[in-house]
This record gives sequence, structure tokens and C-alpha cells, in this order.
Amino acid sequence: MKPARELPIRIALLVLILLLWVCLANQPLSNIQNVSIIVGGVILVFPVVWVARKMLDKQPTMSRAVWVTTFVHFALGFLFGVPIIRAVTTHQDWSGWVLPVPSEIGLALVIITGTALLLTVVNLALRGFGAPFFIALSRKLAADWLYAWTRNPMVLAALAFLLSLGIWFQSVLFVLWVLFLFAPALLVFVKVYEERELEIRFGVSYLEYKSRTPMLFPRRPRG
Repeated sequence: MKPARELPIRIALLVLILLLWVCLANQPLSNIQNVSIIVGGVILVFPVVWVARKMLDKQPTMSRAVWVTTFVHFALGFLFGVPIIRAVTTHQDWSGWVLPVPSEIGLALVIITGTALLLTVVNLALRGFGAPFFIALSRKLAADWLYAWTRNPMVLAALAFLLSLGIWFQSVLFVLWVLFLFAPALLVFVKVYEERELEIRFGVSYLEYKSRTPMLFPRRPRG
């Protein structure tokens, strides 16, 4: 997919996703419906990633990678975004187990991790000329600043932010959802699909970057 064709499609998909998010944010749903969305939506990430990887491997070209990734990002924007929205807006219904941590600590963590997440977005925009998920694919490999410490600072910051929200909400169930369902789904996407897609688009430069930089947990850059 050429950039001239890719941009309007991504803008249209972004508008559609935002409309879906807004419509579902405060939609009154039953507890069963909420659980189905919060759990089921994330579970659907696994087959979507598997099918997308098969499509990439069938024809591993740059144009194919851009085309498939555009629609994978759209799908994951829905499958990740809607469960997050429902989990956040209905967290008070998850109050079966209360996390014995002062909410003030949770709020401080939310501010810190939220700032870190924002910095990763700025880093990607300035050094990779891209934006998260379906907004805009990076035009060059972001491999310095925060990305010199870990290949996925945005993923790490996003997971830390969601865990911080759970601590702020004092919700054990929210924290468990992030740790044992959301995090595995996001990491499977990164490991199974995104790394392969980046190998196709950036070739040897990405493989070299991958060999010297940890996937998730930061390490001081070599040299």
C-alpha cells in the first residue's frame, strides 16, 4: 500500500475506532455483557495475531506488510481499546477484592506511568516519524532515546499505566486482568506479529537493533 493511499484509509479507520470507543464508553450493559467484552475481546487478539502472521509469511513483502498491518492495527484498536474502556468505566463493579494500597499511591503511579507513556509516543513521533497503532506506521526505525534501552518502551509504559490504574482503583480483579490476560495478549502481538512485520519493513537494520536491545525490560545501551 502506497503512503498516498494508506493515509486516508488510516484516517477513516481512526475516525471509525474513535466513534466506536465513544459509543461504547458509557453504554449501559449487563455484568455478563461487560465481562464478555472485557475478557472475550482480549482473547480474540490471539487468533487475529495468528491469522495476520500467516498472511505476512505467505507473502513477506513491504507492501503486503503495510497493508496487513493497517487492518491488524484497526482490529487490535477495537479488541484492546473497547475492553480497556469498559474495564475502566465499570471498575467499581469489580470491587469483590479490594487492594490494600492507598489510592494516593495509585494516583501518583498513574501520573508517573502516564507521563512515561506520553514520552514514548513523543519519542516514536520524533525519531520514527510514526504514531501508535493504526494512527501512522513509523517511517524509520526508532532505535535511540527510550528505544535504545528497550525495543518496546511504549508497551512497557502502557502495561505499567494499566497496572497503576488498577492500584488507584484498589481493584485486585483489574490488576489480575492486566497481568494474566491483557499483558499476554499484547506481548503475543509484539512477539509473533510486530517483530516479523518490522523485520520485513526494516530488514537488517531491525535485526541488528533486535540483537543488541532487550525486548521489554530496559538495559543500559551498549557502547
